[in-house]
Amino acid sequence: KQWYQRRVLFNKILVSRSPRHLREVFKAYRNVAKGDDIEDAIKGEMSGDAKDAFLGIVRVIKDAELYFAEEIYKSMKGLGTNDDKLIRLLVWRSEIDLAEIKECFKLVSKGETLESFIEGDCSGDYKRALLALC
Repeated sequence: KQWYQRRVLFNKILVSRSPRHLREVFKAYRNVAKGDDIEDAIKGEMSGDAKDAFLGIVRVIKDAELYFAEEIYKSMKGLGTNDDKLIRLLVWRSEIDLAEIKECFKLVSKGETLESFIEGDCSGDYKRALLALC
């Protein structure tokens, strides 16, 4: 029962507060929790899809551009490309903050540009369309 109540509390706070307010809540939590981060609390209290959703919210609030850079990177690293995820993220962010995301992508990929990743992972008209978004 306590687990359910904590989950409801996390949900209530994370989905009903403004990003600015949440950043202040995260700072206050760190002070109260003697240096532990809100992400650590979520990892300790949650599991499965709920944990992933709450961690995603926290990461976007903390640094949206870094979060999206990491997600774009994950969609292309390793064998194969998660095309649906890559397309969704690039189209969605292309007119919002893709320039900032591209800078964060260099940090995530250890210096490689988003364009060079796309060049190496994609081909044909698909590659040209993705590069046009960048």
